[in-house]
Amino acid sequence: MPLHTFEVDPSEAGERLDRLAARRLDTSRSNIQRIIHEGSLRLDGEEALASYRVRGGERVEARLPDGELAPEEIPVPLVFEDEFLVVVDKPAGLVVHPGAGNPSGTLVNALLGRGIAGGEDPARPGIVHRLDRDTSGLMVVAKGEPAYSRLVEMMAGRTVRRGYRAVVVGEGLPETGTVDSPVGRDPDNPTLMTAGVGRPAVTHFEVVRQAAGHTMLMVRLETGRTHQIRVHLSAIGHPVYADPLYGGAVPGRRLWLHAERLSFVHPVSGEGMDFESSVPEDLREVAAELSLG
Repeated sequence: MPLHTFEVDPSEAGERLDRLAARRLDTSRSNIQRIIHEGSLRLDGEEALASYRVRGGERVEARLPDGELAPEEIPVPLVFEDEFLVVVDKPAGLVVHPGAGNPSGTLVNALLGRGIAGGEDPARPGIVHRLDRDTSGLMVVAKGEPAYSRLVEMMAGRTVRRGYRAVVVGEGLPETGTVDSPVGRDPDNPTLMTAGVGRPAVTHFEVVRQAAGHTMLMVRLETGRTHQIRVHLSAIGHPVYADPLYGGAVPGRRLWLHAERLSFVHPVSGEGMDFESSVPEDLREVAAELSLG
């Protein structure tokens, strides 16, 4: 990816970094926010928040993905498809959309040939919610309007039900519980998220079983903040098993988190849609080893 640089003019002092960089680099603000999140934009050699107010005289360096999006032959299981949307069962290890370090080989590339579209960011056509690279499971992607805007509204209105299965470290959680705490960028490390700052976030959980120092949970999201489940469960002292960011990496193991259920009203037909994805074999094997199978 090419490196773009510019110096902040004194007349631009006080402007938000993301707005300024989007204008100076002739790209969308959401694109700039994405590369800031991914650590591909630096201010005087250091990472900075999108909301940072520039002073003037700083040097901005940004790496922007180059080239146009192109469809690629990437196997992704299709759960449902019509002229308005597609529901997929995303494999673990697949990044959702192109970004720094992942200019291709993403879910978006896999689905471009199926007509996904919608939204202002050309790198994220049709994407209304995301799963982390190592999280497997169900996602809905729009094929343009009116499905895109209506799905975005439904996500914001908390009418899309998303259920996950997770294995966490530790035992002793109540049978059911709710974590209601904002999630936002960690002020000490903007590449991570943290609880207690940012936008409202609500996560519900239910204990399925516990054994040998680990617990299997059913988790339901009300909101969809970046890394929400991982941050919330870590905040209450029970990080997701093998979470390298908010818990502890386990050699040879991936994050034990799977998007198992997805329910919503079809944004065009009004039909109720309810999908379920089986836990992948690799996660089932780990659960069995932890006596949670």
